[in-house]
Order: sequence, then C-alpha cells, then structure tokens
Amino acid sequence: MSAPRVVLGIAGASGAALGLSVARQLAGMGAGIDLVTSAAARRTLATECGAGAEAELQALATRWHDIADIGASIASGSVPVAGMIVAPCSMRSLAAIAHGLDDNLLTRAASVQLKERRRLVLLPREAPLTLAHLRNMTAATEMGAILLPPVPAFYLGPQSLAAVIDQIAARAIDLLAISAPRAGRWEGPRSR
Repeated sequence: MSAPRVVLGIAGASGAALGLSVARQLAGMGAGIDLVTSAAARRTLATECGAGAEAELQALATRWHDIADIGASIASGSVPVAGMIVAPCSMRSLAAIAHGLDDNLLTRAASVQLKERRRLVLLPREAPLTLAHLRNMTAATEMGAILLPPVPAFYLGPQSLAAVIDQIAARAIDLLAISAPRAGRWEGPRSR
C-alpha cells in the first residue's frame, strides 16, 4: 500500500504551530503533503513560530501550491488524496468553505474533499464565537466536514504547550483514519 497523500491548508488564524505540527507528523509517517497557505498564514507563521518556520514547512511538504493557483492538481476530485486538514482554520476560510465559495485554492481544495466525500478536518480558531461563526460551523458540519476546535486534552496532563499542540495535531491526523491512532487517549482514572 502506498503512503497516503494529504492536503494541508493553513489559514491566517492564530495557531500556526498547529499546521506546522501536522506537517511534521505527516512527514514523519511518510505521508505525501500537498501544502497550501494563505498570505495571512505565512505572516502568522513567522510571528508565532519564528522566521525559519515557513522554510521548514515547505521542506516538509511534498508539493507546495500557490493559493491563487486554482488550476493546481488538488483543485480536482480526480486527484487521489486521503483527505484534507485545515490547521488552523480562520473564520474567513470557514465561511467560504461552508458556503461553497471556491475563491482560492485552499477553499477549492476543501470543497473538493466534500464533493468527493473525503474527510475534511477543520481546526477553527476564534474565541469568543459569534452567531455567524456558529452558523458557518453548522453548515460545514452538515456538508460533511469534521470540526475539531483546538481544545487541549487536559486529562492527559500535558507538561508543555508543545505537548498540547502535538496532541491536537495528532488528533486531527487520526480523524483522517490513514494510520493507527497517534493521539494520546483517555485510559480511565489513574490510581493514587
């Protein structure tokens, strides 16, 4: 069986480290990564993860696609991919996905996953939420997207922010069902 090919979209919301962790973990398991990032994502990545983060991200990717290139391979359902993760997913990208506004490659690739009935995992990053955000989340869910707000698994007792980020990224990958589960799991109460 060949290695899975996954589309990774990174939108401009805070939480760029989530996308970087997803890329690191996918690359570590040998998955092919089709990367598409927004201009705001690149800015957020540099601000939150440092100047070398974009270069690392592109090095981890198998293919990097310009967000304006709506003729890229991942804009077509005929290209076999295992699914897509958008980490983080801005409210702008969520709204475009929820309403079928295929106005750039990130939102078009997400729509392709939905129309082909492939898994689309969105990590929406905003707080507090407005009614518009909630309605867009509902619409995306009704179309088949899986929404995974980046909420820490406190029950695992994470010892660092990096552990929280890696756990959430692993959970997103698990939702694609392309490998054995990677994320830490609840094992029941611990004996004292």
